[in-house]
Amino acid sequence: MAANRVGIIGGSGLYHIEGFTNQKWVKVKTPFGAPSDDFLTGKLSGREVVFLPRHGRGHKVMPSELNHRANIYGMKKLGVQWIISVSAVGSLQAKYKPCDVVLVDQFVDRTKKSLEHTFFGRGIVAHIAFADPIAEELRKILLQSALALKARAHNGGAYVNMEGPAFSTRAESMTNHNLGYAVIGMTNLGEAKCAREAEIAYATMAMITDYDCWKVDEAHVTVEMVVQNLTKNASMAKEVVKRAIAQIPQEANWPCHSALNNAIMTDKKCWPKKTVEELKPLLQKYL
Repeated sequence: MAANRVGIIGGSGLYHIEGFTNQKWVKVKTPFGAPSDDFLTGKLSGREVVFLPRHGRGHKVMPSELNHRANIYGMKKLGVQWIISVSAVGSLQAKYKPCDVVLVDQFVDRTKKSLEHTFFGRGIVAHIAFADPIAEELRKILLQSALALKARAHNGGAYVNMEGPAFSTRAESMTNHNLGYAVIGMTNLGEAKCAREAEIAYATMAMITDYDCWKVDEAHVTVEMVVQNLTKNASMAKEVVKRAIAQIPQEANWPCHSALNNAIMTDKKCWPKKTVEELKPLLQKYL
């Protein structure tokens, strides 16, 4: 298995990237159940990559059904050290227009899933630092790649992670707009938390498809609108990803890559064998 791979999580269409060679679908078993789909391994921009269709091929998994632990555990097991997330989002501010890209640097958690967003428990307690939930080094690479390709890219902003599957009510959307948040989505917070615990550098490329429903002079968000703008966004997203991957260093030595150092509170002699076995890909260097 190749180490220091780059992971990509996104829509099914993303793996049809020109130059993505040696493609092979790999099934990964995890102690947390099934991932969204098999993982597609291969080479892109001179790097070993692993792609996962977030909602499964054919878009069969709802946001609230996503098994973030299994998805990220699978990436870790396959040697992934960096994850680029490509995600459709709604804009919460007028300056972020449909088909713009926002390289977010913060999250606001509006989910009800905290226990499903951690690998720990079952006898081992860990508290990761999450003040800066995005790997800044990877975020900057994505931003520079987007700007170099003349994308309408924005530097920073908070991503509100709502539960779904329904879109926001107008009152919710107005509240998020008034609080000054940048974008809203249903998927990335759980990925980011699990990636940090797995010591994988994670960054989000938020692709704007709509204005949610706070902007009363615009049509409110519909699936048709999302799909239409996602299709427009797709070719730019692919080019940014290709360019960014070539800029990622070979060595995994960013702060995210040692996030569990000093994060585990439980005395090592109290660690249950079963939990240690389950978390071996994460805990290997601390055993």
